[in-house]
Amino acid sequence: MAEYRDRFVQVLHYIEENLNSELDIDKLCQYTNLSKYHFHRQCSAFFGMPVIALIRRLRLKRAAYQLTYRDKKVVDIALESGYDSHEAFARAFKKLFGKSPSEFRRAPDWEVWHKHYEPVTALRSHFMRNTAKYEVTIIEFPKTQLAAMEHRGPAHHLGATIKQFIQWRKAQGLSPRNSRTFNLVYDDPVTTPPDQYRFDVCCTVQYPIDASERNIVNKVIPAGKCAVIRHLGSDDTIGAAVQHLYFHWLDHSTFAVRDFPIFFERINFFPEVPESKIITDIFLPIEENI
Repeated sequence: MAEYRDRFVQVLHYIEENLNSELDIDKLCQYTNLSKYHFHRQCSAFFGMPVIALIRRLRLKRAAYQLTYRDKKVVDIALESGYDSHEAFARAFKKLFGKSPSEFRRAPDWEVWHKHYEPVTALRSHFMRNTAKYEVTIIEFPKTQLAAMEHRGPAHHLGATIKQFIQWRKAQGLSPRNSRTFNLVYDDPVTTPPDQYRFDVCCTVQYPIDASERNIVNKVIPAGKCAVIRHLGSDDTIGAAVQHLYFHWLDHSTFAVRDFPIFFERINFFPEVPESKIITDIFLPIEENI
């Protein structure tokens, strides 16, 4: 059964990596060693939707990210998403998200998306719990100056904070090419009451930012030892890697946690790369357990 399940994870990765292409159903069938008839039925069972609906939703998720976080024209996003016209794209987008592309760009609503995307999230999480093999390394992390925007409130509202931070960052000329991207992760969204959830969106700066900058605060990652996992794939599965550090690796190590939250460094970004190719370094601040 595990091998059978893994084939459908490969199907998901293949789809994500070829969203700009006419997807070949015959090749997807090869991953599962099923005829087209059985492939469609089994896809519906594994993903909770027909494979064509899955492809459409993955394309529209990427489109939603492009609308929210990038400056691409709606018509260009429509064509990349496999639609022949702006109108056809707008109809499909509104049917799924309840908003037109332009309305979503002005006021993104990720809560609706998460509801539709839940079958894929569940599959990824189940796969990671049963198959993930994490390599943990110990490093000396240097003191690092950050400009941070603090998100306080429900995790599904985080997208609005990220959008605002990207706009500020662009205005400052702090591109990810010349300024590293970090998140300070104070809470687990699964166990934290929504109104108490805390998460900082940050980038590196050479000097502290003027305190008058709107909604931006200066923070520092202190120098010290960190346990590091390089996570490859969607944020849907990043929680499993965090849990491994806290509840498996730490318990079998000679270290204790330092008084600083776990933090992520974003090495690359969706939608520029497929979700299966996202690279995130996860840092757990540690010290010798005396």
